[in-house]
Amino acid sequence: MQPDLTSLCTRMHTEVDTEANASHQDVIDDILGRLEKATFFFENQFGNINLDGVVGYIILQAELRESVRIWPQADLASQLSTAKNLAKRLDHSITQAVNALQKTDPKYYREFEPLLDTSFWTVPRGWDTSDPALAYTAFRMMECYDEQLSDKCITLLLGTWKDNGTPCIVTKSCRDTMTRFGCPHYSLSHQLLYFMVGKMRGCSNILEGERRESRASMTDGDYQKMFCSNMMRSNTEFVRKGFPGQTRDIFIENIMLCGLAGFSDFYKSDWLRHILLWQDPVVGCFGKDEKDIAQVFGEEQAENEQVHKRVKRREKTLSDGCSSHMTGVAVSALGGHLNYCLTEQDITKRPLT
Repeated sequence: MQPDLTSLCTRMHTEVDTEANASHQDVIDDILGRLEKATFFFENQFGNINLDGVVGYIILQAELRESVRIWPQADLASQLSTAKNLAKRLDHSITQAVNALQKTDPKYYREFEPLLDTSFWTVPRGWDTSDPALAYTAFRMMECYDEQLSDKCITLLLGTWKDNGTPCIVTKSCRDTMTRFGCPHYSLSHQLLYFMVGKMRGCSNILEGERRESRASMTDGDYQKMFCSNMMRSNTEFVRKGFPGQTRDIFIENIMLCGLAGFSDFYKSDWLRHILLWQDPVVGCFGKDEKDIAQVFGEEQAENEQVHKRVKRREKTLSDGCSSHMTGVAVSALGGHLNYCLTEQDITKRPLT
């Protein structure tokens, strides 16, 4: 007797759905469990975490709100309750953290105040992937600029470069620096951040005045794809080399930023496992063992490996050894992965074509 192909396909589809949903549930459970620990850490340390770290939790809050909005209402009821509870807890802690920043670092607070509002951050609702063909033939040996210049260019976009400043100002220096090809590591991620902030602020003039004929047709989206394609190359190299020197921080930052920019291929399951392994299981923060790793590799080997360390003007190692910056980028990377998992959860319910 010939098998009923319709019932066979239906059964296969049901089995695929069941396996996919179980896998998604496990991942969502893992992420929410770790975010609970990281939120507990934030509740206890909000007054000591610097602005970069607080912004990471604010992006997480935006991602949690979007996750709750799109949550499959019939499924994962207990996980949905956990996500709602985390968002509620963060509302309170973020308010306290922002108030503390206003007192402890008023100048930096004023310059980046727009980034401290959850509504500033746009969470992707559609997805793209990076393109290996856009990878540079080689990265520059040194970072292209320092964090101070990056900060200045971003405040010109935000309009916080002075009291009641005009927003969306793009100087030739900023445009040339932020569109320079071949920049490595933190210069590369800050180039992407510059374009992301410009888009979220509503600036449409970043590329005006571009005189290079070879780039005449490039849009801000093209630059974001170029940067994330090269951040993908960097992350792949970090994994291949076993994360030499202090590269965990930039590895997670690349995932956080490109995921937030809508590049779904940064949400790899093995990359997620790396991030989860790097969380302190007791305290809930990230970055406690970065210093130990650097000592193992040594400064000379770090130079040989061309590891470009972040200029941590405002990085803050807390009393328990945790890194403000790495914790902030890690929680927002996890929040982005959660949001992506939920969009995939929806995809698995669509009929086979």
